[in-house]
Amino acid sequence: MTDAPNRLTIRRPDDWHVHLRDGAVLAGVAKHTAHQFARAIVMPNLSPPVTTVEAAAAYRNRIVAAAGPGFTPLMTAYLTDTIAADEIARGFAEGVFTAAKLYPAHATTGSAHGVTDVANIRPVLERMEKIGMPLLIHGEVTDAHVDIFDREAVFIERTLSGLVRDLPGLKVVFEHITTADAVAFVESAGPNVAATITPQHLHINRNAMFTGGIRPHMYCLPVAKREVHRLALRKAATSGSAKFFLGTDSAPHAVGAKEAACGCAGIFNAPYALESYLAVFEEEGAIDKFEGFASEHGPRFYGLPLNEGTVTLERSGTQVPDMIDANGTPIVPFHAGEELVWRYLG
Repeated sequence: MTDAPNRLTIRRPDDWHVHLRDGAVLAGVAKHTAHQFARAIVMPNLSPPVTTVEAAAAYRNRIVAAAGPGFTPLMTAYLTDTIAADEIARGFAEGVFTAAKLYPAHATTGSAHGVTDVANIRPVLERMEKIGMPLLIHGEVTDAHVDIFDREAVFIERTLSGLVRDLPGLKVVFEHITTADAVAFVESAGPNVAATITPQHLHINRNAMFTGGIRPHMYCLPVAKREVHRLALRKAATSGSAKFFLGTDSAPHAVGAKEAACGCAGIFNAPYALESYLAVFEEEGAIDKFEGFASEHGPRFYGLPLNEGTVTLERSGTQVPDMIDANGTPIVPFHAGEELVWRYLG
């Protein structure tokens, strides 16, 4: 890594958690992820969800067509109560599935077909442990009586702790963690447990959703938490620990779908993801740790090679627009209207 006063060059990074949607929106947003990242773990929560090898292969082809050359989408299987272990294993063996995604049913956007009880997919998880296939987890309970701000912590206590204990050989990525509880759990777990952290959860706490009124473009799931949790995430991300790596959870929604009576959860951060993350690392005095977080920890956990190329950012400023046209769909990006210190040069 080259660290000059006004310029930073790092190994080309990857995004280990992104939503690229499909159809016209895919054609409008994929280029933003491909511009900054060499590879990305693509979420399977389409409608209908990606549950078969054939569906994943077809979706991969659509992504490649939309993103252009030089970008590799890494596909995931959407786990359901009835999905077959043989299908998951076949996709992994054929190089179509890189991992499988566990959505608790009704936990977030596109999770209606998710798992109602982890016990229902125990045979699948045991097969994944045997073949070395990573499990990606949206870690929240969905009980109506559990406070939305406590759902991640309750999931750790009720589900994740037992899962990791019973299947110690299973590779687990605790995705988009939002709490000090999650940081502590990942740090105390064995080498097969890691976590991704989004830029929004490093920048905002839950006040951002309510400053001056309801702010729907700051609403995502899991929701941002108290300031103590944001600070714990910043400390973890910038610590240099290989257990934490970049995963934007970039989730585009049309303006009308966000600014609605029942607005969608999701923050579209892909266009300025690296500038957003790097601002945090600079603020924390940890620019020297940025390359590991963005470019090294993720591929090493997944057992994939590091990227060969590099990207450069300079401290010359980036003005984030109020709106981005994603092939006819207007989307408000994260940091809309703000000026970020760093500029991505490519």
